[in-house]
Amino acid sequence: MLARRFGDFATAEDAVQEALLDAATQWPSEGLPDNPRGWLVQVAYRRMIELVRAETARREREDRAARREPDRRGAAPAADESLATDRDDTLVLLFLCCHPTLSTASAIALTLRAVGGLSTAEIARAFLVPEATMAQRISRAKQRIRDSGVPFRLPDRRERQERLAAVLHVLYLIFTEGHTATLGPDLRRVDLSEEAVRLTRAMHALLPDDSEVAGLLALMLLTDARAAARTGPSGELISLADQDRSRWDATAIAEGTALVTGAMTRGPVGPYQLQAAIAALHDEAPTAEATDWPQILALYQVLERLSGNPVVALNRAVATAMVEGPEAGLAALATLAADPRLAGHHRLDAARAHLYEMAGDRDRAVTHYRAAAGGTTSLPEQHYLRMRAARLAMRE
Repeated sequence: MLARRFGDFATAEDAVQEALLDAATQWPSEGLPDNPRGWLVQVAYRRMIELVRAETARREREDRAARREPDRRGAAPAADESLATDRDDTLVLLFLCCHPTLSTASAIALTLRAVGGLSTAEIARAFLVPEATMAQRISRAKQRIRDSGVPFRLPDRRERQERLAAVLHVLYLIFTEGHTATLGPDLRRVDLSEEAVRLTRAMHALLPDDSEVAGLLALMLLTDARAAARTGPSGELISLADQDRSRWDATAIAEGTALVTGAMTRGPVGPYQLQAAIAALHDEAPTAEATDWPQILALYQVLERLSGNPVVALNRAVATAMVEGPEAGLAALATLAADPRLAGHHRLDAARAHLYEMAGDRDRAVTHYRAAAGGTTSLPEQHYLRMRAARLAMRE
């Protein structure tokens, strides 16, 4: 709301942080307001006015304002002006953060931090880069927006289309973090996955004919349909092959399958549709043994050519093992070990462990399960991987 009203993202972020600090100190002693969101908006709004008025006294801001086209949204209104606090600007802000002065990677990183609420460490893991590198990238993105002189505003139809790929990537990464949390004791962050689905539904309503928007929504629904079966009574991780498929959400599977089927007939076929089609094949199999792995492998091969993503290549190697045997899968993984984006990543060790287990090489499987457990910061993943290693070691 502040970014929309004032056209200054960086200062709006400072104002919101100050409002959150006020809430953290006042609410425990004074009690929760009747409308917490409205309270935060009004306090942040007043802080914003103070910051804007202070900034306008500086020559740097005057010089920057002189370079911009007149925009009433940049003016400081009266501090007692009433605001509508029930408007949902999240989808708008997603487009706003994918700013034309930023590279796609920087725009995605900034949006995940400012809108998605992900930590710098979580974003760094999603991009397979060091945390310090990501922190610098986000800081530079804020500085470029501040120095650009380009006003923050709702993009027109042409600009919206140009930013759409970045926005979809943000939604995908928010959902991914919600589906399997990078840090902490819980496998999932339900708040993130539900918000990603909600925003993607809103995007689909806005752009109903866009096949990749439909594909992304389908992917989320088909993936989230398995949520209830992914953990046991104590929150332990249950692998896809061992899940009780009667607990999967049949309604979500039907909706997701219909969405991806319709999207792929409209074309062109993109990465989200391909991933949704893979998820649909998993969801439609009555048992793990009945999974159509040859078709999944064919889809991963197309997806790898489109994306160049090393995680896709890793998944393709596992699918190769399911079709051609573990030795073929291990050979495919060997070619990925030299990719610096995967070097030391726990998913590479986990995949190797799984394939060595399939091949009957328990010693190497145990070694890689333990290495994978040491490389992940997700406690449920750690426990699962260590348990796999322990069970194999006990068979010796």
